[in-house]
Amino acid sequence: MPTTAENLARWHAHIKNPNHQALWDMLHPDCVFESPVVHTPQAGREIVFSYLASADKVLDGDGFTYHGEWLNASSAILEFANTINGIKVNGIDMITWNDAGQITHFKVMVRPLKAIQMVHQMMGEMLQKVASQPA
Repeated sequence: MPTTAENLARWHAHIKNPNHQALWDMLHPDCVFESPVVHTPQAGREIVFSYLASADKVLDGDGFTYHGEWLNASSAILEFANTINGIKVNGIDMITWNDAGQITHFKVMVRPLKAIQMVHQMMGEMLQKVASQPA
């Protein structure tokens, strides 16, 4: 059974060098994603993968940093920041893993409102691109 620190190291490795197969393997088939802009939780590996793979392109990149971490036995809260299109984006990722080291729950919170609106628009565009690509 991997520790939270080991699970987190795999997540950080993915953020540093995004690898879609590694991301897919990290996700439990019944994982749930909670977005700062979508009212209902999104359930299932395929939809969670789409959100996280899109976020790689929208939120990550030059300037993206995690600058705070809080861990417990099976989850972590990671504070992040980036500046996109001149707007400072600040938020947290809350990640929960099962005993096998798979992500079972991923919640994102973003601030300020201007950043949420921009991320909402950019994620919508990116999700449409991901959905239109052949598998």
